[in-house]
Amino acid sequence: MVNRTLARRYASAVYTLAMEADAVERIGEQLTSMSNAIDADPATQQFFLAPVINRYEKERVLSKAFEGHVDPVALHTLLLLVRKRRESLLRTMLEEYHTLAMHGEGIEQLTIISARPLSAQELGHVKERVEGMYGRRFVPELVVNPDLIGGLRIVMGDRRIDGTIAGRLEQLARSLAATQ
Repeated sequence: MVNRTLARRYASAVYTLAMEADAVERIGEQLTSMSNAIDADPATQQFFLAPVINRYEKERVLSKAFEGHVDPVALHTLLLLVRKRRESLLRTMLEEYHTLAMHGEGIEQLTIISARPLSAQELGHVKERVEGMYGRRFVPELVVNPDLIGGLRIVMGDRRIDGTIAGRLEQLARSLAATQ
């Protein structure tokens, strides 16, 4: 299991360095590209994640592959994970880094859960309404869950708006149980 708290610490440190270098977007893209390159080939991924391979050998191979092609902050982030034997944190650290970058730009993740797929226009309309209500910018992600029967459930961080039929039925059942 990946330690999200530890990944967040690494991501925070990298994000701070990227901000100081005024290269948040570029470093994020380069880290993602390096991670994708590692994951693209099963043998490369196995080499990167294998605990039995000497970490100095990993550092040498990764430096040779990426040096001169990516920002030193991105390269040294990857090498630090290898030195500390935290290679498995790379993907989770990237997720946390991108979340920090979004927050830095004043953007939050908006998860819209619907019983059916929404059109781009419907998704845009929901996004605009929520942005108007909260005065923030959001990046929407649509999740389809047919169990909701109908309506929408909107999740923004730790806030939740439940306008689904299933949610209303659950609320009705709770209120009926409370009156008995």
